[in-house]
Amino acid sequence: MSNPVTYFPAWQRPHWQPNDEEVILQFYVFGNVQPTRVPSAPYGSDGLPQEVQLSSHHHQVLRDWEGYPLKAPLGDLFKHDAPEAYEKALAAPQVLVLHGRFKDQPDTGYLRDTFGVLAGLLDIGGVAILDPQILTLFDADEWRQRYLVRDGAPLRSHVLILRDEDEAGRYWVHTRGMRKFGRPDISLKNVPECDVDRAGALCQRLIELEALGAHFEQGQTLDVDGIVGGLIAELGGGYDDPQFNNTHVTFYWPD
Repeated sequence: MSNPVTYFPAWQRPHWQPNDEEVILQFYVFGNVQPTRVPSAPYGSDGLPQEVQLSSHHHQVLRDWEGYPLKAPLGDLFKHDAPEAYEKALAAPQVLVLHGRFKDQPDTGYLRDTFGVLAGLLDIGGVAILDPQILTLFDADEWRQRYLVRDGAPLRSHVLILRDEDEAGRYWVHTRGMRKFGRPDISLKNVPECDVDRAGALCQRLIELEALGAHFEQGQTLDVDGIVGGLIAELGGGYDDPQFNNTHVTFYWPD
């Protein structure tokens, strides 16, 4: 028998050390899911980790919930960015909510098992998946194209990279979604327009470093080619920070 395709590897984290960080996962699955065992085994998953809770809700009832994710302003964002997925999600009679909180792990088996279940739910009636940590709503086909990738989608696919211009004409390059790896989000500030692509590439490298277990300490120097003295890490934020919903590590581009 040939080996099954690996879609969600349990990446080893070579930079990992025991620490007090926490991993947080949260997803919404919209659809009309059949009452049967979720077929997650073909995706390499043994089922949801014990730390992940799954609850099922009638969509009409959930609409009255204060944290309902399809109402404004988030709903307006999804309606604009993913109109087809938004309409499918809005019309679905059922919403499954997955939420998990873990101690930091030396590998990403928890992510493999959870994503295997998400893939299985799409096979039995799920029509859309919302990942609020990266502010993205996928219809079933879009989610599969992004994540059902032989040997695993790039780590970058699990995180959102944003770029905003400030009043001085400089740019802020930053992430959302690093809570999935129990790490602070990345924030690169004061980036000149000519260095935006370079900052984006640096951001991707830092995502991979952190996802594979690396930590930054307050005042730590990050060596960057072409920047004399490097960039200095500043730690801050928290789960109630509206810009990240997470802690973050900030580096200021030199003037």
